[in-house]
Amino acid sequence: MPELRKDPVLGRWIIIAKNRGKRPTDFPIEDSPVTGGFCPLCPGNESFTPPEVLSFSGGDDPSNQSGWQVRVVPNKFPALVIEGDLAKEGIGLYDKMNGIGAHEVIVESPNHDESFSDLPLERMCLVFQAYRERILDLEKDSRFKYVMVFKNHGQAAGASLEHSHSQLIALPIVPRMIVSELQGAESYYNYKERCIYCDIIRQEINQDERVVCQNELFITIMPFAPRTPFEMWILPKNHSSSYRRQSDAELFSLAELVSRSLKMLTTCIPNVPYNFVLHTGPLRTDGLLHFHYHFEIVPKLTSIAGFEWGSGFYINPMPPEEAAAFLRESLEKAEEGETDEKNTTG
Repeated sequence: MPELRKDPVLGRWIIIAKNRGKRPTDFPIEDSPVTGGFCPLCPGNESFTPPEVLSFSGGDDPSNQSGWQVRVVPNKFPALVIEGDLAKEGIGLYDKMNGIGAHEVIVESPNHDESFSDLPLERMCLVFQAYRERILDLEKDSRFKYVMVFKNHGQAAGASLEHSHSQLIALPIVPRMIVSELQGAESYYNYKERCIYCDIIRQEINQDERVVCQNELFITIMPFAPRTPFEMWILPKNHSSSYRRQSDAELFSLAELVSRSLKMLTTCIPNVPYNFVLHTGPLRTDGLLHFHYHFEIVPKLTSIAGFEWGSGFYINPMPPEEAAAFLRESLEKAEEGETDEKNTTG
């Protein structure tokens, strides 16, 4: 049984998950991933994963068999387990509880070599719908207070399988990072009676220095104080604190902008490793006026070393204004090249 232990000074929770030490990996020590070989996430290998909890297919294909487009299964080596009670306990000044939660894998494509940024829009939208449906289902369990959705792309970003996938973990507590965002946003709202994220969106559109791209419903910006080069935030233009309340039409618009943003990033930096994380309101909270759900894309282009660990500061060698301009210019050049190629072949 995993454990959750609370740091008595900082108030952060740590997962002690001994069973994760047995997790296999497709990657060697080197930076480049191994290609080929057996993959438990490929169609035809459904028996090598736990039974699926959700799948989207093109027809009436039976469960746990090939024919799916997007598939969600419990993680075979979970950080937290779904069976049991929290059993909260104090040991002197220390607090701990059982590592109760849910840990699931969203298999984003039946094609082993298809990266997330290259997914057709319809299938990427299915991935975002899978996130929504699993959050709605896990919300029914009163033990859970938050669901964290994330993607690790590339070995440097923590990916342990080559086949494109993302993950979600349902937690019995709200993560400290989310608590800090909620508190900061609420403090701003109490002072100005406006959502700080809505104000950020308005200012970024007006200044037009850190906007990467946008469509009718969503915008991608580089934050004013990014932790790493090319860090991006993707936000709905209309205020919404809860991702799980998004409609299919809104999720398709989101997929279009995420696809465009990632293509810009990978055009500039091929094979870039990155983490992709959803920050949304806690479970069973709707209509928070001070919080605005968003996705964060954080490329792994710098190292976290002693100064960063000791101080909490991040050292970013590239201003976000330059990074945003670089992405936009690279996309323009790529689109001009495609136009020239079409005119030549035409």
